Amino acid sequence: MYNISENITTVIVALITLGILGWGYYRARPYGRVGILAWLQSVVLMAPWLLFFALFAAGIYLNLVFVLFLLVACTGLYIYLGRQLRTIAAKDPENQPSLKTIGDSQLSSNEEETQSTQDKIANTESQKEQTPEFIPIPSEDLQKIKDIFGIDTFFTTETIPYQEGAIFKGNLRGDVEKIHTQLSVSLQEKLGDRYRLFLIESPEEKPVVIILPSKNDPQPATTSQKILAVVLAIATIATSFEAGGLLLGFDFFNEPTRYPEALPIALGLCAVLGIHEVAHQVLAKRHNVRFSWPFFLPAWQIGSFGSVNRFESAIPNRKVLFDVAFAGPAAGGILSLAMLLVGLLLSHEGSMFQMPSEFFRASVLVGTLARVILGSAVNQNIVDVHPLAIIGWLGLVITALNLMPAGQLDGGRIIQAIYARKVAGRATFFTFVVLVIASLVNPLALYWAIIILVLQRNLERPCLNELIEPDDLRATLCLFALFMAIATLFPLTPALASQLGIGS
Repeated sequence: MYNISENITTVIVALITLGILGWGYYRARPYGRVGILAWLQSVVLMAPWLLFFALFAAGIYLNLVFVLFLLVACTGLYIYLGRQLRTIAAKDPENQPSLKTIGDSQLSSNEEETQSTQDKIANTESQKEQTPEFIPIPSEDLQKIKDIFGIDTFFTTETIPYQEGAIFKGNLRGDVEKIHTQLSVSLQEKLGDRYRLFLIESPEEKPVVIILPSKNDPQPATTSQKILAVVLAIATIATSFEAGGLLLGFDFFNEPTRYPEALPIALGLCAVLGIHEVAHQVLAKRHNVRFSWPFFLPAWQIGSFGSVNRFESAIPNRKVLFDVAFAGPAAGGILSLAMLLVGLLLSHEGSMFQMPSEFFRASVLVGTLARVILGSAVNQNIVDVHPLAIIGWLGLVITALNLMPAGQLDGGRIIQAIYARKVAGRATFFTFVVLVIASLVNPLALYWAIIILVLQRNLERPCLNELIEPDDLRATLCLFALFMAIATLFPLTPALASQLGIGS
């Protein structure tokens, strides 16, 4: 039953991947050479882990050095293609607003109103016929707003009333980032902090400016929400002790006096969760945006499933969205990986934990590293390992779960930052489908499917400047993070585990 379910899941994931590549090529063809080059960038970045997991599913194990070589080679090719795109853009400035990597697209039209007022721009003409339910923008404010536009920045061709603001269609003249900054400064000089200027892409794939009152900005957490965050944090500390007790063979809730035994494991888990959240806050402060307190998800099995957060201020651009979202998993993942490696290096016969060899079959990453570091020790049914290895593995799992490309999880925000909203929406749907299928063999997948459906199905609010794309380095880091998450959560097949010599 396990092998059948595993094969079905592999086939479905392969079909989804081919579908995404085919859809990307279909979207790229109308743009000629520019579109094909952008599509090739996506293929190049996906190629290493596609090849790795395709061969892995077939029972063929690639040497870690070869995998790293593929990543380096594909990164170099990706940068080369990016330079070719920029060269074309420099020769044809009129096409600059349309030079997007495959996956950038207009705002979704079917998201909830609480997601963002901009999310309902999917059909501008039909909105013109609707009776406004909001107080329209005052005429004197509207005139001052019109004065910020010019022939050398954004030449407006049509003004459409929209809720308590307005939509301005027109032509963008010059560098996207400079124009957005110039328009935003002019708007603030004329009307203070009363309005926000959004530069986004319309359904017709044309740049449009949306002006909305600043009172629509995300609001800070209420006192009751902060109390909930504290309660969840306390609960997570308790479940971290419970996870440590279970690993040591006792129930902490039934024997709380044995807390000193579980304390090192609980501290390790809390360290991973803590550095994850600190990294989010540090990058948010660096970019001058507000990021909420974490709402932890306590879990008695592994201490915690991570946390959910929300932005409490407008996001300047997709680069900022990426940096804040990526910082947490990067910090938590590096600490977890370091603890795993040190724990494996310190492991010896007689170490505290005696783990079944199946432990190492649960993860491609953990199993591979264990085989390299522990050598023939993993051939036994029971392997003695240092506690740091267990803590590191749990930390990697927590990090990988938060990197799933769905909604407002860290992974969903990263995908939205790199590939824009439409791709992020589809990634959320595919992630949900894969989790539902995976729940046939793993109840944990069903838990996360419910979390995504109830709490994380909506995307992050649009940025003030949606047209600025993250650079090649950020795109590479995005793919690397997803690769590490998959390598952490994807189990070794019995054939590959036998080939690696894991278990008797």
